[in-house]
Amino acid sequence: MTASVSPLHTDHPEVVTMLRVFDTQRTAFRLRPGTSASERLAMLDNLRGALIKYQDELCRAIAADFGHRSHHETKFAEILTSLENIKYYSKNLRKWMEPEKRHVPATHQPAKAWVQYQPLGVVGIITPWNYPVLLAVSPLICALAAGNRAMLKMSSFTPKTGEVLKRALAEAFSEDQVAVITGGGVVSDAFSRLPFNQITFTGSTNVGRTVMAAAAENLTPVVLELGGKSPCIIHESYPMADAAQRIAFGKTWNAGQTCVAPDYVFIPRGKTAEFVAAMRKAVTTMYSSLVNNPDYTSIINDKQYKRVTSYIEDAKAQGAEVYEINPAGESFAGTRKLPVMLVGNVRPDMLIAQNEIFGPVLMMMEYDRLEDAIHYISERPHPLAYYYFDYDEKRADFVLRNSQSGGFSVNDVISHVAIEDLPFGGVGHSGMGKYHGKEGFASFSNARSVLVKPKFWTLRFLGAPFNKPTHKIIEKVLLK
Repeated sequence: MTASVSPLHTDHPEVVTMLRVFDTQRTAFRLRPGTSASERLAMLDNLRGALIKYQDELCRAIAADFGHRSHHETKFAEILTSLENIKYYSKNLRKWMEPEKRHVPATHQPAKAWVQYQPLGVVGIITPWNYPVLLAVSPLICALAAGNRAMLKMSSFTPKTGEVLKRALAEAFSEDQVAVITGGGVVSDAFSRLPFNQITFTGSTNVGRTVMAAAAENLTPVVLELGGKSPCIIHESYPMADAAQRIAFGKTWNAGQTCVAPDYVFIPRGKTAEFVAAMRKAVTTMYSSLVNNPDYTSIINDKQYKRVTSYIEDAKAQGAEVYEINPAGESFAGTRKLPVMLVGNVRPDMLIAQNEIFGPVLMMMEYDRLEDAIHYISERPHPLAYYYFDYDEKRADFVLRNSQSGGFSVNDVISHVAIEDLPFGGVGHSGMGKYHGKEGFASFSNARSVLVKPKFWTLRFLGAPFNKPTHKIIEKVLLK
């Protein structure tokens, strides 16, 4: 039975265009489902060229969409990381495309068996607003390396970036290879209900549920990179200044609007004041001022600004302590920039304790025993990232073995996402499936089992009637 698209708003012009592009890509894949390594490498090189050519225009577009976004952050986190990922995939692609030989048991000899990784077909990539280039390009690299055709749905929160990337990829690829789709909620809803061969979604857990439900109409498999509250634990033996410096880096990068940004930190009992002082020094060292500092990024829009500030207001109203780090003592009125804020004396029923913050605000909690901090984290939905600060390898291994998360870093935050050879994704509420690394290639491929038998067919000795000598041998030798 052929999957069909549920009734859509087919009178909507952007949906009409999207349906036409989908049919074009699906037809092209049916006519030519296989591509060579050379063809795939050429497409990756085209993508590389497009990113290099349009890097400055993409930086300007992202800055305009955000109100302000550090060009350095965009070039490092989005352009350079994407280029390094392309380089990594280009280096390993031919090896990954080779058939993987598998063992054939004696009862099925003579025979040859292997796994052949083949393209899935047409894949849909739903991109978030916080890293609109990186989180469009990263899964696209996996899709192209695996031989697929791809449609990218850009976030309506970053329309300028979407238009620039659309133009860049239209120069690099034909429409039946890669296409960028823009538009609002009607288009997004229709996109997730198309009978893709796979959908990759990066974004919030709530929207991820909606995408997964829509994909289920067509039994479309999904890769979900979601989020959650990524914790840090600082061991009492770890230098507080070092921990603060690293946590401050991850919390201020993109103004904390990163899915793996530290969300809350466990501090040894009685050391909160020391941590606050160390964070104040670390932030001030990076940013002598914030409001007009080109290195410090804005909150994306008014809706997100109000969401983050509502968590702070709710916490204050319920007795939390809020420490504002404002190096130059500036007024933020009329801007969407927020100073770094540390929130202590938090209770589990506060909004800030229940929701992913996604801004330059860090929740602080104290602990007595390491096991207590681990237990608190383990009782809650599995996070996308988990950070532990300790130079003792045995204790770090203990935390690693007694925790669950998409990624785990010791003495660092957020940078594991930029390691090309590591898979990236969540577990439980923080997601399913992976991209990046060889696992990304596998996620966008069908691992096809292949068995080849010669003329001599041994299974005839195993078939009915079941009174042959071979049956007796099997029972006496193999079933013991």
